[in-house]
Amino acid sequence: MDAAGLAKLLSPHGWALLSALPPYDETRTMAISDRLRREGIDADLIAAALTQSRLRAKAHAKFDSFADGMLFTPAGLEQATRLTVAAHHARRYVAAGVTRVADLTCGIGADSMAFAGVGLTVLAADTDELTAALATVNLRHFPEAVVRHTDGLTLDLEAEGVDGLYADPARRASTGKRLFDPGAYSPPLDSVLALADRVPALGVKIGPGVPHAGLPAAAETQWVSVDGDVVEAGLWFGPLAPDGPGLTALVLRGQSARVVRDELGGAAPDVGPVGAYLYEPDGAVIRAGLVAQIAAEVGGRLIDKTIAYITSDALHASDAATGYRVLDTLPFGLKRLRTYLRERDVGRLTIKKRGTAVLPEELRGRLDLRGHQEATIVLTRVAGAQHVLVVEPL
Repeated sequence: MDAAGLAKLLSPHGWALLSALPPYDETRTMAISDRLRREGIDADLIAAALTQSRLRAKAHAKFDSFADGMLFTPAGLEQATRLTVAAHHARRYVAAGVTRVADLTCGIGADSMAFAGVGLTVLAADTDELTAALATVNLRHFPEAVVRHTDGLTLDLEAEGVDGLYADPARRASTGKRLFDPGAYSPPLDSVLALADRVPALGVKIGPGVPHAGLPAAAETQWVSVDGDVVEAGLWFGPLAPDGPGLTALVLRGQSARVVRDELGGAAPDVGPVGAYLYEPDGAVIRAGLVAQIAAEVGGRLIDKTIAYITSDALHASDAATGYRVLDTLPFGLKRLRTYLRERDVGRLTIKKRGTAVLPEELRGRLDLRGHQEATIVLTRVAGAQHVLVVEPL
């Protein structure tokens, strides 16, 4: 969608058309388009409205029902922070006593919406004119928020009275390829981090694959997962990190939220034999290097010093790990595993893996199972050797 398409969509007729479209169904798109053309509606407006209908349907995963009143670009939706996560960002600024936030790379305005939603005054900026226009639409219900089409790094922060900064640098090239070099972000990460000297309350969203070696020592780096999916990492400076620098994990599951931090002084977990229960720590916990914290929490030990699976002899619930009851343990071997599963009439198999090169779909095909029962197996290393753990989800 270009500026002309947006203008048509924002006209009273265009907005009414978008609001009147039925819930998006790809199988009905062509028929709807043909019907609207026969009614004499402009082809470009039809295309823009149907595109927004499709993006809104996709955006429900991040914005729930709020998506139905928002506008998107594909790239803007891809990078936008989930509203549940953005709410946690906003609470940091409130807790730090910040009153006016500059969202330096606002995109479609997801984080700015959360900031304004908790009562912060927001100055949002984006270098792309269309994106800034969409952010203006998405923030239309928040008089506390102003959007500018400008480079956020050029804002006169002192003159604007800003006491908090937030940035979400673009991490994809123009080709859509994901960027892993922070120097290739737009704007470059170093340029954003330098602003902490001027406004100490700085937060920066980065990709969750960031290596520990490149993290700034002065920041709290927090990995965030939503229902088991690791969605981002964030760098938090100054008053936004009240517990000081370090590595933490924010685990969001349903309506619950749990922050995991190192309370063991970096102590390594014990390693020992497979017990009655197996735990898979949340991905954010693993990325943050906090597996030992979960092992201590469940009274457990690692099954291998290089693998993030924890085992225990007694059941201990954890809101930062998925638990399984261990039914059997056997050395890995295709023929042995096939015989084992066929003897138990297994036809539906869930395969989890860690620390092995075996491809689950390839293995499933070679097992050629035709039974009526269901099973879950874990392919992993135990004390350095490949094993299969037959488990039952708790």
